[in-house]
Amino acid sequence: MAFSDETKDRFNAAVGVAKTIITVGWIPMIIYIGYRNSSPQPSLIKLITPLA
Repeated sequence: MAFSDETKDRFNAAVGVAKTIITVGWIPMIIYIGYRNSSPQPSLIKLITPLA
């Protein structure tokens, strides 16, 4: 089954957007999961800035 050029372009654009979302969101997601699962949850200001 062959895809048209327009379908290939849309697919490549969607894959590009998905890669960007995963790349940008990976570390914040890990930090959020760790924050939600910690027993004494630190304040958000201490989580964001290490000098607070």
